[in-house]
Amino acid sequence: MIVAAALFTYAVLLCTLAPRLLRGADWTERAPRLGIVVWQVLGASALTAAVLAGLALTVPTVRVSADLAELLQACVMALTAQYASPGGAAAGAAGAVLALAVLGRVAWCAGATLLPIRGERREHRAVLDMVGRADPVRGVVVLDHDEPAAYCLPGRHRRTVITTGALHSLDEDQLAAVLAHEHAHQAERHDAVLAWAQTLSRAFPRIPLFRTAEMEIARLVEMRADDVAADRAGRLTTAAALLAVAGGHAPAVALAAGGSTAARRVRRLIEPHRPLSRARIAAGSLTAAVALAVPLLVIGGPAAAATQLNYCPDGTPAAQLTTMR
Repeated sequence: MIVAAALFTYAVLLCTLAPRLLRGADWTERAPRLGIVVWQVLGASALTAAVLAGLALTVPTVRVSADLAELLQACVMALTAQYASPGGAAAGAAGAVLALAVLGRVAWCAGATLLPIRGERREHRAVLDMVGRADPVRGVVVLDHDEPAAYCLPGRHRRTVITTGALHSLDEDQLAAVLAHEHAHQAERHDAVLAWAQTLSRAFPRIPLFRTAEMEIARLVEMRADDVAADRAGRLTTAAALLAVAGGHAPAVALAAGGSTAARRVRRLIEPHRPLSRARIAAGSLTAAVALAVPLLVIGGPAAAATQLNYCPDGTPAAQLTTMR
């Protein structure tokens, strides 16, 4: 019961305090890749803590044994002892409901999020194959449209799309920056990162951590792609390229170089570059690792202590224990 309470308290604190401390933090913009990792880890840690809290209520700690028969016997006896009382049965049932509800909700929302996206991307790829023309030199699909726009459709059959308006508006360096931006989305699987954030936000829309993480990750993946493009073509060139394609329209299921965050990203590229020090990056990475490990450490302590428990005293036959009960 204590372990379950500790895990549940940790999950609640993480879901309520983390968004207030991290939302819009300066260091995440200076190291967007680390910021993405931290937001993902916080969501995974809170989810893991909630599930483990339910399991801790459902399954009591049993003696760890190398003998499978003894381990199963200890499990049965521990379960019988817990569920013999109304309080133990109620706690176990509540834990099972919590764990199954969390896992079931996430699985359902993952399907509800991913399946429509896959369908829309498949349909849009079919349209591109009909109305676009391949540019094998640049590795893109060119659409005849006066509006400057560039975007990518990630996935197994990925496409990088650019309009003729963008080709006419961008010089070679700016075009290289835009293409590097889109290739970064594909290479670092930002579509999967966003889909996971959307799944958790959709599954638990009233929990601040998941709702804020979705918005922050959507912002940070664009900044991360901007940084890759800036390494390729320079920060000012990338900023000019973003301005040129900022007003371009792209499908909702695509990842575009422009978009509503373009203005803030352009200012970030124009301002003096202040990357995080290696020490702060290491500290942030260590913090993320600790946050992910906390639920496992909390439940791992009792599991380790279980090796010292003796549910079946030596020399006491199982039948005799059953009769005594």
